[in-house]
Amino acid sequence: MATTINPELVDELRAFGAKDVSKCFNCGNCSAVCVQADGEYILPRRPVHAVQLGLEDKLKGSLEPWLCYYCGECSEQCPKEADPAETMMSMRRWLTSKYDFSGIASLFYRSWRWEVLAIVLAAILTGVGFMLFGMSQGSISDYDGPNAFLPSAKIHAFDWSMATVLVVLLGINVSRMWRFVMGGDRDRAPLSSYVAGLYTLPYHFFTQMKFRRCERRRPWAVHLALMLSYVTMLVLIMFFLREMASGPSIDWRVHLFGYLASAGLIVAVVINLRGRLKKDSPQHAHSHESDWMFLILLLVVATTGVLQHILHRFGLDAAANVLYVVHLMGVVPMLVLEVPFGKWSHLAYRPLAAYFVQVRVHAEATATNPEEARPEAA
Repeated sequence: MATTINPELVDELRAFGAKDVSKCFNCGNCSAVCVQADGEYILPRRPVHAVQLGLEDKLKGSLEPWLCYYCGECSEQCPKEADPAETMMSMRRWLTSKYDFSGIASLFYRSWRWEVLAIVLAAILTGVGFMLFGMSQGSISDYDGPNAFLPSAKIHAFDWSMATVLVVLLGINVSRMWRFVMGGDRDRAPLSSYVAGLYTLPYHFFTQMKFRRCERRRPWAVHLALMLSYVTMLVLIMFFLREMASGPSIDWRVHLFGYLASAGLIVAVVINLRGRLKKDSPQHAHSHESDWMFLILLLVVATTGVLQHILHRFGLDAAANVLYVVHLMGVVPMLVLEVPFGKWSHLAYRPLAAYFVQVRVHAEATATNPEEARPEAA
């Protein structure tokens, strides 16, 4: 099959945050120091070379950008200061835009103004909608009970409708990722290989163990705390909202997990914001606009959630209801815009990349020697 060359690929990557792709002369120092480079997956050298050659289809089908966790070791060792770590980050943004069927991710990553506009518009519509809804059927002075301004049962139904939209949007994009990465004849694996490697999805999602292989352990710990705190809070809101919203007494069965998750979110976000402001580590040396959007929105959601909880516990229900609306003004754009189209989508694509690696390993082992094929951690 003929290979299509895109001579504008380097310029496309620059629009997604790549810095000095043209400086790279393929010496291989970056791959020599990368702990994630292993066997077939030669990162960052191979995908960077694909960009230089304009091999768009090859890059779209590559898993290497998702196997990079931006420890920054490669950029520190690059003799030409080509910054391959940031180039890999730009590839992940570019790939997210290619997986996205709607074009929203591409618009957000190439223009922070469009992303801010979309977030602000979604936040305003959310705020106006919930204020009108609350005033139409309850009292702003009641946080819970029969006359509640925002009844937990109805908010719960709204949460599930949002979750449905999110799953559909992310599901379509994930299916496109699979088609780009595994849809070709070379990577066509039997169903048994998909089943055998399935355990790697939750394993890598909940442990981020590939990230732990990097020499710098602190970024892994902060990233893991951020991810687990977010997932914990999501589970509490989706399945235990009634208990979370009850009060003013504290239900320690759920609130203890909420406190831990809130603390984890706020501390991890503050550490990342501080790092990006001080630029005191390789992975914080460069900040794309989407990095700031991701952190600021998460900080707003976490802090407003904690504050409205405190206000309710002190009996200031009117203030708690107003702050709850502000909290939802952050939650809705984060879930509907940032998760499927922004940096939060990495939580899906990274473990999927590790899973597809394992599927390929199992398929190749089965084809070579069916009796010796055994699942192993990617």
